[in-house]
Amino acid sequence: MRHLARLAAASAILCLSAAPAFADKYPVAVFSGLDKTTARVTSFSVKVDEPAQFGSLEVLVRACDKRPPEEPPQTAAFLEIRQIDRDDDSVQPAPIFEGWMFAESPGLNGLEHPVYDIWVTDCKTASGGASTGSE
Repeated sequence: MRHLARLAAASAILCLSAAPAFADKYPVAVFSGLDKTTARVTSFSVKVDEPAQFGSLEVLVRACDKRPPEEPPQTAAFLEIRQIDRDDDSVQPAPIFEGWMFAESPGLNGLEHPVYDIWVTDCKTASGGASTGSE
């Protein structure tokens, strides 16, 4: 019986970590980022497969999926986040985060960093200029 409970728990985790079912693909992910040293929240957009910088972090979106309006809401982005070493540009740093982030559950699989918090808020079809401000 314990084996069945473990199997059910593993299945639930796999379902939560997978991309949204029947989701539409979008070319741009929208994020909010918190700089903990200044307490400033910044909203910014990142195109899929084009790295963007937030503070000393490089954000690379691999996919941004969003369910259609008639489905239960679920927006997810698969991304890689790297810490940029300003002293050594020759070495590509390893990702400090790699995985899916979910807009409806920002605490489920978030970036754990001493200076920055980043969470996905939306997927969209076009990128606009990054806006700065509190949310």
